Amino acid sequence: MSRHCDCCCGGIPPGILLIRGKQWNLQTHRYMVLLTTFVAYACYHASRKPTGIVKSVLCPEHKGTSQGWSPFNGHDGTSKLGEIDVAFLACYSIGMYVAGHLGDTLDLRLFLATGMVGSGIFVSLFGMGYFWNIHSFLFYLSMQMIAGMFQATGWPSVVAVIGNWFGKRKRGLIMGVWNAHTSVGNISGSLLAASVLEYGWGWSFVVPGALIVGGGVVVYLFLAPYPEDVGFSCVHGGGDEEAQVNDEKGGGVPTREGSVNRKSVGLVEACMIPGVIPFALCLFFAKLVAYTFLYWLPFYLTQTEIGGKYISVKSAGNLSTLFDVGGIVGGILAGYVSDKLNARAITAASFMYAAIPSMLLYRHYGSVSMNANIGLMMVTGLFVNGPYALITTAVSADLGTHSSLKGDSRALATVTAIIDGTGSVGAALGPLLTGFISTRGWNEVFMMLVLGAFIAGLLLSRLIIAEIAERSGKPLSSGQQNPEATASQPLLEEDR
Repeated sequence: MSRHCDCCCGGIPPGILLIRGKQWNLQTHRYMVLLTTFVAYACYHASRKPTGIVKSVLCPEHKGTSQGWSPFNGHDGTSKLGEIDVAFLACYSIGMYVAGHLGDTLDLRLFLATGMVGSGIFVSLFGMGYFWNIHSFLFYLSMQMIAGMFQATGWPSVVAVIGNWFGKRKRGLIMGVWNAHTSVGNISGSLLAASVLEYGWGWSFVVPGALIVGGGVVVYLFLAPYPEDVGFSCVHGGGDEEAQVNDEKGGGVPTREGSVNRKSVGLVEACMIPGVIPFALCLFFAKLVAYTFLYWLPFYLTQTEIGGKYISVKSAGNLSTLFDVGGIVGGILAGYVSDKLNARAITAASFMYAAIPSMLLYRHYGSVSMNANIGLMMVTGLFVNGPYALITTAVSADLGTHSSLKGDSRALATVTAIIDGTGSVGAALGPLLTGFISTRGWNEVFMMLVLGAFIAGLLLSRLIIAEIAERSGKPLSSGQQNPEATASQPLLEEDR
């Protein structure tokens, strides 16, 4: 691969020019990139939490015209809430494929900032329905759909930026720690939405909406998507990442390579990269499980006796954040283990299989006491979010810099979009099915989640066999060799 990325200069972000007194070294810029993208995606996730928090207000357990909020307080209220969720996630998943391709072509800083501002506007408009006394289901459906399209700009962009700044060495651990932004965003969004709920459910949308708009301004001012934008060489040009930095104290005049007019990889070509399809299908079921918890856990907690009594909507929103605390630990642990074992597929599948008994235990024993609920919820969050975090970060970045990509083509955002876009279809399906299945009882919902986790692990079986063969030094027989079977190759033996 060429030592240079085929792109044009995007320039030094205005905020960096303003605050730095002297030239920053590579490590300082990396810290700034980690912090900026962390804040950015935490804002994205914070703005997705309000719907889960306000479900019990919009659709109370004892439905009636004097309670809740029309059109969600009828007998089909939970179904309509499920349709709202699936509308958001369906548009998110469709937009992901488009956003990924655009992210490999356009200026990532402007693209990401625009997406954040647009997301904030339409999340806030959903909440304005409360202040404007709007009771049209079509209005709320439309706001969620447009917000979903804007939200799709986030994930491909931030993963591409991190992949551009960090090589493969310790990528699993670095991205595992960095991926805590998902849980930090969920926790922040839950606490924000719950804290202002008493003033009217509309504020639960307006405040997170304003937060992500502010995050978009931060991205515009401080994010440098490529090392070339601030005068460093491309870390993916070949060899180890440290060897790629010609001047550790550089950062002067940006090189000719940068953020725009880059040669991108098409969707079909990216799908042909070994390992993309199996991990994408695995993520379909992993996100089905994770997003069902994301959108329905607060509602589930208000409908379930814990230690012999029910808890309030605000308490349920606060309590649900502990699921994400477990998710933070799970993401870091999965990244660390996969780095140590050099086995992404084995790690992801092991976590998915371990999630099955943890979910069953949570369902059957989580109601015994508050302490039991908290402990089992955190363990469940650890195993559910661990593989989800690993696949959407380190695995996507590994495959997006695959050795089969010849020349100067880069596919980080495109591959990330394919994997996470496919996963988001499952993320849309899970909450939708839950809206219908929950009317028959929560045991059926948990059985759906168990089945999803099992299939997710099963889909990685061929990659697991390939990784075991690599580790044992026993090549697969010719009858077993196929493009999918070698999908783990770049994760184990990428050129250093």
